[in-house]
Amino acid sequence: MTIKTLIGKQALLLAALSEEELVQMNLSFPDTVYCQGRIGSMNLQKVIAAVETAAKRNGMINEGCYRENHALYHAVLEAIEGVTRGQTAIGEMSRTVGLRFSVVRGWPYEEQAEGEWLAVAFYGTIGAPVKGLEHETSGLGINHI
Repeated sequence: MTIKTLIGKQALLLAALSEEELVQMNLSFPDTVYCQGRIGSMNLQKVIAAVETAAKRNGMINEGCYRENHALYHAVLEAIEGVTRGQTAIGEMSRTVGLRFSVVRGWPYEEQAEGEWLAVAFYGTIGAPVKGLEHETSGLGINHI
């Protein structure tokens, strides 16, 4: 089985690079669809909602299809675990996040029977809610649809 499209790598690049950097580097991703966004919060539910809203508004998932919503939710949770180092809480632990995120949807395998997959990536900062005390963080979640 051959991997043809590295959706996780694309998601990480899209989350880490600004629009200007993407244009400057002349990066394009013709085999996938994607969206990007930003969120800053001390509330984990707001982070999850921001990604879900962006994915739905950009036609990344069919809002009425349970399996697509379910796949996105699990990819988001997996990516959040990376951001929070396994402690999936932010405000409750007196920390805040400032994140860029991306959602990538594609067919990563040559064999079409392997189906479509979603990748969610976060890149940004996490730390105490005191400006300047944050540090970099990232997370990646990938799930089949």
